[in-house]
Amino acid sequence: MNFFKSLFFQIIVAVVIGIGVGIAFPNFGEQLQPLGTGFIKLIKMLIAPLIFFVVVAGIAKAGDLKAVGRIGLKAILWFELATTVALMLGLVAARVLRPGDGMNINASTLDPNAVAAKTGGAELPHTVDFILNIIPTSAVDAFAQNALLQVLLLACLFGTALAASESKLKDNVLTLVDQIMELIFKVVGYIMKLAPLGAFGAIAYTVGAYGAATLASYGMLIVACYLSAILFLVCLGLAAWWITGMNLLQFIKYTRSEIMLAIGTASSEVVMPRMMEKLNKAGCDKAVVGLVVPTGYSFNLDGASIYLSLATVFLAQAVGIDLTLGQEITILAVLMLSSKGMAGVPGSAFLALSATAAALNAFPVAVVALLLGADRFMDTMRVFTNLMGNCVAAFVVAKWEGMLDISKMKAVLSGEWTEEESEPMATTKPTKSPEPIHSPLGHPLAQSYNVYDKT
Repeated sequence: MNFFKSLFFQIIVAVVIGIGVGIAFPNFGEQLQPLGTGFIKLIKMLIAPLIFFVVVAGIAKAGDLKAVGRIGLKAILWFELATTVALMLGLVAARVLRPGDGMNINASTLDPNAVAAKTGGAELPHTVDFILNIIPTSAVDAFAQNALLQVLLLACLFGTALAASESKLKDNVLTLVDQIMELIFKVVGYIMKLAPLGAFGAIAYTVGAYGAATLASYGMLIVACYLSAILFLVCLGLAAWWITGMNLLQFIKYTRSEIMLAIGTASSEVVMPRMMEKLNKAGCDKAVVGLVVPTGYSFNLDGASIYLSLATVFLAQAVGIDLTLGQEITILAVLMLSSKGMAGVPGSAFLALSATAAALNAFPVAVVALLLGADRFMDTMRVFTNLMGNCVAAFVVAKWEGMLDISKMKAVLSGEWTEEESEPMATTKPTKSPEPIHSPLGHPLAQSYNVYDKT
């Protein structure tokens, strides 16, 4: 009975109904888009303050400012390794499966303005601009624009200053920070009750607007993308198990409600608050989660990397061009840079593909318009792969820094630690009361609490 009341079951039902509505009543399905958009906006409005307070608390409580720098450096190194593997995997899949063969597209028949209409004339920031944009115009502007990297920079500075403050001021501010975080998580809990409605509206719109005909037309490309993603996730899971002992399948089960919501709304940002909370509950230190996860949303787009490299080769194949090894290396080099500035830019995938096509100079940039119909069906792959990539990164960096509670991680992910119990299940009762457990909000939770979500 608990399963049927769970958020996971409710979202599954909402997604199935949404697909049915989109197929049977496509026009009506398109009109349901505001349900999904509104839900996403409700969650996004809390992300910036949540990141700020989580990072401030994590740095201030850690007290070791050098550790903050090490966490950031190790995270960037892991992100670069993971995205490079993802890009190479996409190229290999395109070479082996050749999804664009036989299409014989005449580039002159394509509308050269179609991509510009999709992206609204936006551009990916250049490297210098990207770095400078991390510095906000003002503290208020960073929150108003919901610019995660800018908020992260402010949080690091504020947390560093707080860590260096006298103990009385530090304790008073941290108490206030913990209380504010508790309120934010309560608001997130209220909004999450609308998750099935948001997932229903988003999936009904997608199916109604794009339909199954598009899915059939680009079947081989979609199959290649999803097979590549599965192979990447297998490699990611093996790496996570080797480095940390974390079982990726258990983690997927543990976060299945958040995963289904992200897939249903085609947005990984809507589950960022819940994912950060669950990572902390699964043994990752708060400071690591607060620094790694938000940074990963800009620097660790594994699913997008697979899609971009595979799609570039697909476009060349579609117009009858076989790329040389040198041209494929050019694709890797360009995408390694352009993929880092994608977050938050409308139509960023098309902008990155257009930039790559222009640098490659092997086929007209207008050919990118071929992907306008198929792109939406890649969202599930991109969202899920990006999400798992960032979560695994948090576990890996926490292990490298000695800030991962492995016994707690295994207990939580294996299901031995449930919301009805305050300690891992054991065959014999302990001789003394268990030590208080600290929640991601920093408050000690003793014998009775309800933080582990069974959904």
